[in-house]
Amino acid sequence: MIPFSPPRIDQASIDAVSEVLRSGWITTGPKTKEFERQLAAYTGAGRVFCCNSNTNGMELFLRWLGIGPGDEVIVPAYTYCATANVVMHLGATPVMVDVLDDFTIDPQGVAAAVTGQTKAIIPVDLAGLPVHYDQLWEIIQDKKSLYSPNSESQNQFGRIALVSDSAHSIGARYKDEILGSQADAMVFSFHAVKNLTTAEGGGICFNLGDEFNLEEVYTWLNTRSLHGQSKDALAKTAAGNWEYDVVEAGWKCNMTDLQAALGLVELHRYHDETLPKRKAIALAYQDAFSVNPHVREPLLADSERESSYHIYPIRIACEDRAKRDEVIKRIMARDVSVNVHYKPLPLLSAYSSSYSIEDYPKTKLIWQQEISLPIYYDLSDSDLERVIEAVELSVDEVLT
Repeated sequence: MIPFSPPRIDQASIDAVSEVLRSGWITTGPKTKEFERQLAAYTGAGRVFCCNSNTNGMELFLRWLGIGPGDEVIVPAYTYCATANVVMHLGATPVMVDVLDDFTIDPQGVAAAVTGQTKAIIPVDLAGLPVHYDQLWEIIQDKKSLYSPNSESQNQFGRIALVSDSAHSIGARYKDEILGSQADAMVFSFHAVKNLTTAEGGGICFNLGDEFNLEEVYTWLNTRSLHGQSKDALAKTAAGNWEYDVVEAGWKCNMTDLQAALGLVELHRYHDETLPKRKAIALAYQDAFSVNPHVREPLLADSERESSYHIYPIRIACEDRAKRDEVIKRIMARDVSVNVHYKPLPLLSAYSSSYSIEDYPKTKLIWQQEISLPIYYDLSDSDLERVIEAVELSVDEVLT
């Protein structure tokens, strides 16, 4: 069976983790801090804070913004549940809008959804393709007169915050710049299936105006990721520096040096090895399916944006989910693993009582048609050919 998305684990990965194990320092420490510094350099972000997941990274930043009950946060209806779950954790209200044909949030829908309670927009770079950031910034500026802050951070912003769920898009490009500085915060995922993995993990790239001290924001995030403890384990190792305070009942979501060691290996080879290989696979799929009338290839790049090639999501030329599911069944029977990204939020039990999929027609259509194909560094040319053959045979059997 050809797997869907295994991580790249080789001797360099094993050696890096072994080095940390032998060092005796396996929790948050020097490797994590170095990973943050290198991520900031790669992404162009003002500052980076690493934690244990994209989900907790988004929630921490929203908590720093003071978002809570009575506030609204705009999210796409077509995304993984984490995008909306973090809003619910804060007691705020997710306001869902539809997506464009390229899977990214519809700016017109965002503009129509803004109210006086809107405190943040969380767009999603789904599959690795950046959203239309400039259009979202224009909306934020146009709607400033509606803004009504409820916290010190919100008051300093003076506008809606743009907090991107960039779980899929590390290394993607917007206007020929690597993603990382296009929003107030861009939160990446380093989960096991992501392009750049630390097994589990996330990174908040934050870019704030001159009215904010980035080091103070970093300290706030770091403290709240460690139960509100005023010093992390590394800081307490200094002579006579054992005493600490707990300034707030925080959470526990720090990244460890074991994770960061993997991340440093991955980041070192990401731009020159990982991204080119994933792009080559995606382009091979594009060439193969461009002549098949039953398969619609995804948008990988346009005049402003280029994907990170995290997911390769084809769409089957039908509006019958049962046929899509039958195509998946037949592909899997040919020993090729595929997936679906994602079941839309309004179809999930946690959200279906408050939201209707009928209000998001583009989301509904894409969901009925989408199939994600294997794309990962170690996918061989022969296995790539097997995937293409399995897809084409299965699609033709069901749709002709």
